[in-house]
Amino acid sequence: MTTETPYNLAVVIGSVREGRFAPVVANWFLDRAKQREDVNLSVIDLAESPDGLSSGVAAADAVVVIVPEYNHSYPGPFKTALDNTGSEWHGKPVAFVSYGGISGGLRAVEHLRPVFAELHAMTIRETVSFPYAWNNFGSDGEHLDADGADLAATTQLNQLGWWAHALRDARQARPYSA
Repeated sequence: MTTETPYNLAVVIGSVREGRFAPVVANWFLDRAKQREDVNLSVIDLAESPDGLSSGVAAADAVVVIVPEYNHSYPGPFKTALDNTGSEWHGKPVAFVSYGGISGGLRAVEHLRPVFAELHAMTIRETVSFPYAWNNFGSDGEHLDADGADLAATTQLNQLGWWAHALRDARQARPYSA
């Protein structure tokens, strides 16, 4: 249990495809994040509110991006959304929850890291990834390897929380300047 003020965590759902698997992965992750006392949670679903990215990220202390891998990279509409933002990301930590085929979306994540570096955001190391995600979640939306998946999410959220507090405190003490 922490005595620190909870941090504002925005979860961005980066897929807009019709029939997308993103809601299953996002709901699974959100269920884990909601159990934490150190987080004030908000959701930005680009399929439902593409214009909400800027204000949602601006209000956040940290961001988790739920991203699929399409054609060995991340979705084009997500890149367009990122290209329409800027200073909202400055000095903020970003974590990834990825899914896809054999690589579990990790190729998309590796393509996103330099994009976020250009946005002056700090990506954290711990990534939650789901290879063949559609085969690894039950009809109830729960991951079939609950222990391993839950441990990955907990580890990521612990690390993200450290960065969220450290960078929030730093931005308050000395505003970030690009």
